[in-house]
Amino acid sequence: MNRLLTALGVMLLLGSCTTVKNPPLPTVPHLDLPRFMGDWYVIAHIPYFLEKGKVGTLDRYALRPDGRIDNSYLFRRGHLDAPLEEWKGVAWVVNPSTQAEWRVQFLWPFRVPYLVTAMDPDYQWAVIGYPNRKLGWILSRTPRMAPGDYALALQSLQGQGYDIKKFALVPQK
Repeated sequence: MNRLLTALGVMLLLGSCTTVKNPPLPTVPHLDLPRFMGDWYVIAHIPYFLEKGKVGTLDRYALRPDGRIDNSYLFRRGHLDAPLEEWKGVAWVVNPSTQAEWRVQFLWPFRVPYLVTAMDPDYQWAVIGYPNRKLGWILSRTPRMAPGDYALALQSLQGQGYDIKKFALVPQK
């Protein structure tokens, strides 16, 4: 737990110390929050220390009666046959007009931005961004994403100022 607290603190400090060379990261115009809930496999991401070595990763979102969102991060360490582990967090919408801008908290008092920057019209894949573009994720409802959809997600990221060469595929079952 201390390692997680230290890691989140360092991430927060590094994120706040960097200068953003790009314009603000836009979100989708509107996110149907109930439709977005459920399981999302992490297909690709910009690896950083908290996610390195994790495979079979999945984000699970569930609306709570108080309007917040239960956010579970499920993963396996090192290989797909390793035991399933879970980190539990909470998220909340900070832009009610779009519902596409959240804050996520896995450990108090650290909160990080969560921006839904691209979304498949059928809610089968999504792109999640971070304001300084040093973090990013491509999510899918299934563990395998169609190559054409993956190309669209990467194209979206590149159009938002991301270096898509930094994205790595996450092994999934």
